[in-house]
Amino acid sequence: MPRAYNRDLPPDPVKKPLMSSSIRDRIVQLLKSPTYKLSKSARIARHLDVPDDALFREVIQDLEEEGVIAEDDNGALTLAASSLKKGEVIAIYSGNKKGFGFLDVREPQGHPQLFTPGELNVARAVHGDVVKAQVTDRPGRQEGDLEFGRIVAIVKRAHSRLVGTLTKDKGKWYVLPDGNIFQEAIETPDAAGKYLKEGSKVVVDITRYPTDDQPGAGVISDALGEAGEKDVDLKSILIQNNLPEHFPEEVSEQARHAVEKFDPETERAQRLDMTGELILTIDPDDAKDYDDAISLHRTNDGHWELGVHIADVSFFVVEGTALDIEAQHRGNSTYFPGHVVPMLPEVLSNGVCSLQEGVPRLVKSAFITIDQRTGKPLRTRFSNSIIQSAKRLRYKEAQALIDGVAKIPHPDGDRSVNDYEPNVVALLKDLNTLARLMHQRRQANGQLSLDLPKAELVLSPEGKVIDAHPEDNAFTHTLIEMFMVEANEATARLFQRLDVPAIRRIHPEPDPDASARLGRFIMVAGHKVPKDPSRADLQKLLAGVRGKPEGFAVNMAVLKSLARAEYSPQVIGHYALASEHYTHFTSPIRRYADLMVHRLIDAWFAAIDADFSRGPVAFKEAKLQDIPTNQDLVMQGQHLSFTERKSEAAERELRQIKLLALMEGHIGENFLGVVTSITKFGLFIQLDKWLIEGLVRYPELGGDFGGNLGILPEDRVMLRPVGEVAADGFVTDR
Repeated sequence: MPRAYNRDLPPDPVKKPLMSSSIRDRIVQLLKSPTYKLSKSARIARHLDVPDDALFREVIQDLEEEGVIAEDDNGALTLAASSLKKGEVIAIYSGNKKGFGFLDVREPQGHPQLFTPGELNVARAVHGDVVKAQVTDRPGRQEGDLEFGRIVAIVKRAHSRLVGTLTKDKGKWYVLPDGNIFQEAIETPDAAGKYLKEGSKVVVDITRYPTDDQPGAGVISDALGEAGEKDVDLKSILIQNNLPEHFPEEVSEQARHAVEKFDPETERAQRLDMTGELILTIDPDDAKDYDDAISLHRTNDGHWELGVHIADVSFFVVEGTALDIEAQHRGNSTYFPGHVVPMLPEVLSNGVCSLQEGVPRLVKSAFITIDQRTGKPLRTRFSNSIIQSAKRLRYKEAQALIDGVAKIPHPDGDRSVNDYEPNVVALLKDLNTLARLMHQRRQANGQLSLDLPKAELVLSPEGKVIDAHPEDNAFTHTLIEMFMVEANEATARLFQRLDVPAIRRIHPEPDPDASARLGRFIMVAGHKVPKDPSRADLQKLLAGVRGKPEGFAVNMAVLKSLARAEYSPQVIGHYALASEHYTHFTSPIRRYADLMVHRLIDAWFAAIDADFSRGPVAFKEAKLQDIPTNQDLVMQGQHLSFTERKSEAAERELRQIKLLALMEGHIGENFLGVVTSITKFGLFIQLDKWLIEGLVRYPELGGDFGGNLGILPEDRVMLRPVGEVAADGFVTDR
């Protein structure tokens, strides 16, 4: 349901409002205080002398969803970790249809992930619940295996509603839940009076959660339609994952107001005017929110000056407004096949913030001087700028121009190089030269490049998947990635030199247990890595399997051995990128972390009284005012990491549903595939044609067991789909 905001909050506030991250910090500090007495949220607001408004309630909701605070039976707030005994943790439960699950530990911080077999889910947690768990052990646990977690209590239920398929059994109505939230049917007695048909997709509000003694129960609040109808699966995923379908009117109103007040000519006088410069955007075919553009020049000493120009969302989204609160709550945009749940209203994300061709747009620019011989950054300057993109290019289109092929692919029909301005083609070739030099430098430094191809889905006008094929792997993808990573690093280095706390994108080194599991798998696949492999060892392994049948399985095993990248102010670098300092600066249209980084850059500009009419600003020491504290950023990082994981899970689930629907039309046909892994119950095989991974159970092999057939995790086999198919998607970290 859309959230309501106070209408007395002005669309364009005169003074800077209280930051929501500061409210988070103050709430947590109050609850940590030894003098704190259990209180409800309204009393806490009065104690902190802040309004009990939409912003305050939003922060309370986020802290509860993240497992930081909890309500007792009387509705009073307390720290979720305050009641922990020795060996207990607060965690978010990720359930599996087979009955087991994993615990993502939130408190105490730094504890590894736990595994929860079905019999240890004593409190009957369901997917997404915040739980209290007892760390335990089991006889026979080997080195590298996860510790066990016994779920002893529910701290906060993640779901009060679900989506499922209506069915009838022995005169009683039930709903069979979709996804992994509930693994058993929910009683819905009221279905009998709603004139619904079996097989309908419905929304159920939970009135009783399942226990050992009785099943769950609920009432039907909405009917979505018949399974397989247009948008029914999408609506189901949105509801199950608590993803908003619409923006509240207050948010849309403020977005429209931000557009109306935008005057390019006024801003031109206050910014670095680059509207006459040759600047390009290179994006996917179906992109609508263009948040990065590129320019390139030679310096007087012969080096390259790379300009990375990023949409200046901070100009339009004022901190503390309803528009900002909603963006912070969403945390990021969520991308589904054929549909986007944007972080910002489309009038901003696809409109005035998007760096569209031929129109003036506001940006934050990072000008990075790159050594022409080594590809190393020498110096960086920043500015608030105004640009006008000379050309919007697509990845394949740009690659064809670089390669000099006769036919240049374009949505409106093939073109030739003569259809493009010579300076555009020349710039692309220079960008390609620089990107390859930078790529060589990064590879030498130890950056890991996983080869995990994903299928690009082809949708019908009705939203059904009618085909799938491997995604384009043109080097222009890597070209843009090199430039974005360089700008992210340059921004992180700025904050490091200023010695101010900042939200970073961190990626810790693999833990020894994960490395041990990787080593065992790699040995089965016919390769070797040291017990504690370095980045160079992993690079050598990945290079050795490139283009080989076992390549996908090995790349997947390496991915699983790595920690998850997260948002945090910790200064620990990014392992996979071999980066000492890293943040996210390049996608503020779709990531709130980037918007926070832009605001910190604005604080620096204000501190040094930057005059952009004189050009970009090089590093100057300054004392920044009104910036988040380290504790603010810890909590904000937890929230943004949480929303990112939620979006990724929703994206994977809908993608899987779409692929399953595609495979339903091909059951019984023969396909070539590669064995990617071997388990105790069967083989996982990836189809060559669609890059879909499916399970073949041992009884279906026609032999005794997989091992007796001599099958290894690299063999190419012929198989015939007969049932469930699983698929995964991956997101680059740039």
